[in-house]
Amino acid sequence: MAALEQALAAPTAGRHAVWAERVDVALVELSADFVEHIAITEGSGGLHDAVVEASPRLSSSVRRLVSEHTLIRELVGDLLARVRPPVAAGEVDAIRELGTVLVGRLARHRRQGADLVFQAYQVDLGGET
Repeated sequence: MAALEQALAAPTAGRHAVWAERVDVALVELSADFVEHIAITEGSGGLHDAVVEASPRLSSSVRRLVSEHTLIRELVGDLLARVRPPVAAGEVDAIRELGTVLVGRLARHRRQGADLVFQAYQVDLGGET
């Protein structure tokens, strides 16, 4: 995610093709990482199965996170299509905007996933005043 943020923020004046290539490389890496994330969370015996087993009350939160996977993959796919050569200089702003939307969605998804795990496994030992 950081590599994509850096690539999107890089200057483009007179070098939008190089910029687009850097964004493409970051997106390809992010896409592979996200596919791995999906396998770890959604796969049989994965994190989501463990969370629902530990805390069935969180099943709707798990379903929401799973549905976000589809939306995020679509955003990544759209961005990958847009940064394939040739990229016109006039397309840079639209690509940056879509990339910023993707980074924001990924950050929220990561935060919600961390909150889910915390809610599933937090233990209140009590005795605190």
